[in-house]
Amino acid sequence: MRRKAGARDLAGPATSTAVGSSAGGGRLFIVATPIGNLGDVTFRAIETLRSVPLIAAEDTRHTSRLLARYEIRTRLISYHARSGPGRRDELLEHLRSGLDLGLVTDAGTPLLSDPGGELAATWAAEGGAIVPIPGASAALAALVASGLAVARWAFEGFLPRSGADRRARLARIADDERACVVYEAPSRVPATLADLAAAAGPERRGAVCRELTKIHEEVVRGPLAELADLAEAGGITLRGEFAIVIEALPAGRGRKPGDAPAASRTADGAGPVAAARAEVERLVAEGLRRPEAVRSVAAASGLDRRTLYRSDGGGKTAP
Repeated sequence: MRRKAGARDLAGPATSTAVGSSAGGGRLFIVATPIGNLGDVTFRAIETLRSVPLIAAEDTRHTSRLLARYEIRTRLISYHARSGPGRRDELLEHLRSGLDLGLVTDAGTPLLSDPGGELAATWAAEGGAIVPIPGASAALAALVASGLAVARWAFEGFLPRSGADRRARLARIADDERACVVYEAPSRVPATLADLAAAAGPERRGAVCRELTKIHEEVVRGPLAELADLAEAGGITLRGEFAIVIEALPAGRGRKPGDAPAASRTADGAGPVAAARAEVERLVAEGLRRPEAVRSVAAASGLDRRTLYRSDGGGKTAP
């Protein structure tokens, strides 16, 4: 007979034998927690966290507030991105011994831009049971608050900070026929919006979602170039948690096989340098400061900023 998670049974699929488990192994519960408002936790999440003998939390101090709110007295242990392999092995031994484990992150659903993926992958490879306890998600909350068409969407998480990886990700977003969700740190929001506008086009619409479900929740919608200008000018409060939604590419505008990435294409087939310089001029004409336009186009195209500052043959040279 299958062991219980604790003193009481869990209702629903969590106790069903349809959820596979290695012989004698415990179950790894992936438990979604509120992204801000503590009232957004589910009944099943509360019951699970009460019933498991141990909870692995990204930040025990943060999770303790949630547990105190719902009078959950389960033992906590830390497990975060900087935890060494020893802590992962300790949790695996806990599961192998037949004991259940709850995994939570600071906010939202674990494994999505959060630690725990290696633990879950290892336990799954051993045939262990992994049980999702769904709930709050910043990505889903941002999508439905964006006001954009989001029936099909992709999750990009945090973009690389710089280099070829960042340029490649921006190009993929620019050509994606689905809506995209990006997470970003407050201080990098203006730069990322400017890069998105340069890669996907200034008129491509987006939504900047800040502090979702919290007291200072804010959603700002508009063309990406306007959102970038607004963030740069201080029109968006750069504090808290951010999710950026980029609208789906309109039908018929997708990249065909063999086409160059969006950041380097122009209607007249101009080369990448000429195309990038033209993009700088267009952004400047729309009101973006030239240094910011050059920085954004350089990030999206992969060209050196000095190349974009040189004369383009028409006598135009950036200050």
